Amino acid sequence: MRAALWFLALFGIAAAIALFAGNNQGTVTLFWPPYRVDVSLNLVLLLLALLFFTLHTASRALSALFAIPGQARRWRLQHQERAMHMAMLDSLSHLVGGRFIRARKAAELALAREAALSQGGDAPAHCARLRVLSHLLAAESAQALQDHAARQTHFQAALEQADRRDAQDTRDAVQMRGARWALEDRDAAAALRWIDTLPQGAGRRTIALRLRLEAARLGRRTPLALETARLLAKHRAFSQEASQGILRALSLELIASAHDTAQLRTAWAQLDAKERDMPEVAIKAAQRLLSLSGEVEASREWLLPTWERMVKQRDGLTDEQRLELVRVLENGFALAGGAPETAWLTRIETAQLANPRDAALQYLAGISCMRLQLWGKAQQLLTQSLSMLQDPGLQRNAWRALAELAERRDDSDAAIQAWRNAAKR
Repeated sequence: MRAALWFLALFGIAAAIALFAGNNQGTVTLFWPPYRVDVSLNLVLLLLALLFFTLHTASRALSALFAIPGQARRWRLQHQERAMHMAMLDSLSHLVGGRFIRARKAAELALAREAALSQGGDAPAHCARLRVLSHLLAAESAQALQDHAARQTHFQAALEQADRRDAQDTRDAVQMRGARWALEDRDAAAALRWIDTLPQGAGRRTIALRLRLEAARLGRRTPLALETARLLAKHRAFSQEASQGILRALSLELIASAHDTAQLRTAWAQLDAKERDMPEVAIKAAQRLLSLSGEVEASREWLLPTWERMVKQRDGLTDEQRLELVRVLENGFALAGGAPETAWLTRIETAQLANPRDAALQYLAGISCMRLQLWGKAQQLLTQSLSMLQDPGLQRNAWRALAELAERRDDSDAAIQAWRNAAKR
């Protein structure tokens, strides 16, 4: 369709020119004393058109001739820039492929070509960022080769170039790489310093938070690591299972780092409600408090959510967690030196009646009755639990309790047999 329109236009122009030239009787007279020259108007128009075409062609030819040096210069610059960018791509591909020596040489070649361009007065518009990235690639290759001197040299050069106005958007990347290399060197303090120098927005990025978490755990700064892990969990940087696992491990580490009851209470106060409700954390905190001769009532208060979870949910706790909970409560009863609280007695009795086949609850109820000096009921519950208990430690404690009960009845034969059974466990 377009070609047909062009043909129609050309035919129209040709028809117009034929009508104009065919009926044109105009004449152009030139006077050059004593001569007179008469020329038709058509010929004059044709000569003028030829003259214009000739002058235009000559002008274009002269422009092309004088532009040859500039074109040659631009070609050389393009060639050098392409070679520089090719060196950058080679460095990156070699680095990813594990050829670190080639990667560093390619990065240094890119720097050399950029320096040659800059010295010639033809520096690229993005030269500062290119220098920063080239130095980073060279430093990364040197780090992989454990050449710390070369890495530090290129790293300092990258920092200097990142301070330039046209390369400030690369400074965050340089600082993060510095933190990563400090972590690889097992220098947690240096890694945290680099992360702290990041702007506020960059410091809350997921990659920066991951680096902070690794540095805090390496430097055993558990409160900082726990706070950072919470932010990462909030940003969904990990799966839900991984987040819970990290928070659980850090919470346990924070509790284990307490050396007295005051530190332990401070650590417990630093935990969130979800972290306190974790069975492993609550049991560990209660064990730690009792081992530090803390208040038994406080340990029971910390264990209350875990106890309710075990009672209300059939699969709320694993078998190991249930046994640990029973041990901690038993230890608390022993340290209290008397009968358990009425509230806890009610809880234990209610749970045991609701689950009569639960050996751990039977054992705990028997110990409670023994503390209440209900000797007969205690003996009955402990004896029934022995046939179902699978844990050797609880079996040993049950036999020891039965031996004490036998001694109270002055039944020496039963006491000796119970002590022998306890020794076998």
